[in-house]
Amino acid sequence: MKKSGLEENTIVIYTSDQGFFLGEHGWYDKRFFYEESIQMPLIIRYPGVKGGTRCDKMVVNVDLPETILDLAKVAIPDDMQGESILPLLTNQENKEWRNAMYYHFYESREDSPLPVRNHYGIRTEKYKLIRFYDDKKDHWELFNLENDPYEMKNLYDTQKYQEKAKELKNRLRKLRENINDTTGLFL
Repeated sequence: MKKSGLEENTIVIYTSDQGFFLGEHGWYDKRFFYEESIQMPLIIRYPGVKGGTRCDKMVVNVDLPETILDLAKVAIPDDMQGESILPLLTNQENKEWRNAMYYHFYESREDSPLPVRNHYGIRTEKYKLIRFYDDKKDHWELFNLENDPYEMKNLYDTQKYQEKAKELKNRLRKLRENINDTTGLFL
């Protein structure tokens, strides 16, 4: 780009699909709200951003369209669900940034060769709460990601984490309301 004179007016974005389970948690798929499948690479080269800059803020895939519009100096429609990460790229971190993300998978099919139950959840920096739901039953999972980064011990039914589960359910309810998600009725 430097050689062709495009270095100062070209944006390069590299990302890919999320991870894939190859036996982790006993699953083979990528649609579960576990850490192995929600991580995605995102590399952006943008004039004015120092190479090698890293951001440890919680960025989700719905932020990419808003970021591209912002970089192109196009107005971002109010009904979009993400946030431009341009302030994070240019070290304008005084902007309040999310500290939780919402995930929802709702395409479960009985005839699928790899059945994945409908589920949604919230991930914060330290915790994750997941609700699996369908016509048969509900199942909740709660993980302390700091103590259990591989999500092997479900803490939902433990007395010690009842207040945390309640707090996360309230935050989850608000995230769902913010995007008008009414599928999988909330308990």
